Amino acid sequence: MNEKLFDVAGKVIVITGGGGALGGSMAKYLITQKAKVVVISRSESSVQKIVGEVTSTGGELLGLAVDVLQEEKLQEASQTILEKYGSVDVLINAAGGNLPGATVPPDKTVFDVSIGDLRKVLDLNLMGSVIPTLIFGKLMAEQGQGSIINISSMAATQSISRVLGYSMAKSGIDIFTKWMAMELASKFGDGIRVNAIAPGFFIGKQNHKLLLNEDDSLTERGKAIIGNTPMNRFGKAEELNGIVLYLSSSASQFVTGTVIPIDGGFSSFSGV
Repeated sequence: MNEKLFDVAGKVIVITGGGGALGGSMAKYLITQKAKVVVISRSESSVQKIVGEVTSTGGELLGLAVDVLQEEKLQEASQTILEKYGSVDVLINAAGGNLPGATVPPDKTVFDVSIGDLRKVLDLNLMGSVIPTLIFGKLMAEQGQGSIINISSMAATQSISRVLGYSMAKSGIDIFTKWMAMELASKFGDGIRVNAIAPGFFIGKQNHKLLLNEDDSLTERGKAIIGNTPMNRFGKAEELNGIVLYLSSSASQFVTGTVIPIDGGFSSFSGV
């Protein structure tokens, strides 16, 4: 195997939502691969936390507190990055989340969903990737090279109970990924790629109580998910790092418009 194919040393990699569990794990890993990592997160506290964790291990990371839905602020951030590093080679759109009002509790119906929360979840999970892609993708178009990695979900391709807003947004991510892959390659050359990864079920702050009880035993929802996951377990954040490295490097230079499941077999299993 030609290890240089997977080399990201010196690449400028921007990660939105880099203060979260998945984005933070990617940032820490890519630092070990000698990439120049920029973390963008909405809150200053989350930015400082990830910067502190990386610095304590001897690494160097640029952290910027910016809301991905604020176009003007994101434009300013892109200029800051260009002034410091001169280019943007990879964009990982890891910003996202959910709100209680955009979900359907077991004792309620879809007609109880908050339209306001639904809009917020659609904005964060869809436009929160669209806006950074348009801003940083334009830089890549001018450079003639770059890789954009979006985050999809198992909730994008089949109906998973309760998570209406999140599912709608992630379905949008899938077609946005394919559309941008076609648009950028056909008009700006084969050096620009757009792909997505679709994580299965990973334990995080937002879904911990949905999947695990206080004693860490499985909830009924957790049991249903594990029962439909051939590997019979939840994913670990670091298990996304391999595919991120692949899509960030020249190893994937003929790969664009794909949505790659990282799900322990969940998407391949019929439940029977």
